[in-house]
Amino acid sequence: MKSIQANGITIRYQVEGSGPWVTLSHSLTCDLTMWDALAVALAPTFTVLRYDTRGHGKTSLPSAAPEGPYSFDQLVGDAIGLLDALNIDRTHFVGLSMGGMIGQHLALAHPQRLDKLVIANSTSRIPPEAGPLWDERIAIARSQGCAGVVEGTLGRWFTPGFRAAQPLEAARIGQLIADTPAAGYIGCAGAIRALDITGKIGAITTPTLVIAGADDPGTPPAMSEAIAAAIPGARLEIIPSASHLSCIEQPLTFNRLVAEFLKG
Repeated sequence: MKSIQANGITIRYQVEGSGPWVTLSHSLTCDLTMWDALAVALAPTFTVLRYDTRGHGKTSLPSAAPEGPYSFDQLVGDAIGLLDALNIDRTHFVGLSMGGMIGQHLALAHPQRLDKLVIANSTSRIPPEAGPLWDERIAIARSQGCAGVVEGTLGRWFTPGFRAAQPLEAARIGQLIADTPAAGYIGCAGAIRALDITGKIGAITTPTLVIAGADDPGTPPAMSEAIAAAIPGARLEIIPSASHLSCIEQPLTFNRLVAEFLKG
């Protein structure tokens, strides 16, 4: 893994494989290791770029995660800054949850930089009734650090069956959540809480695949259906027996859908 200066921060990234570029953007409270399985699946055909989002993993100012609030314009600026620093003119883009939100904003602001877009387990709008839930999570992170949001997050992110069958993998993700700097969580969560771009994404011209987990309570299939209905020509796939981190809970199905779409 390497680091590079872009958009005023140090961004940790990893490149592997060969072929056309594909950039992977992870969820809130994860890091680039969330994509380990997909990176292995794509590397024989693509040059895979994955990175830690602002305030997550090893992406930060020299001594700490940048203080928030963050904005999606800023998070898109980070992604574009990274692409520019690596001299990448065009790329496919795969984003899950927060990464999918970044992908939607990226496709609106910089369509000339994208070949194809995958939006997984994401939404284009946080409904007003969900605002207090985000305020509560932010308050917990502020008072307890991200260790305080681990159990609630894992409960939304994985089905009970997966947690019972794959306790080590669930524990690995739980550790990623706990290790996320509170400032990074609060900054990104503030941007997510204010998300409302359903009325804009009809302008996206990038060929788009939308993926949902059938059992995802955080971004249920209806949210993905709304995205797919709004983006002209978008295709929707719903993965059975998958909650929010569908790329980890059902990696074979997730990786096949993404690879087939990007190669097609």
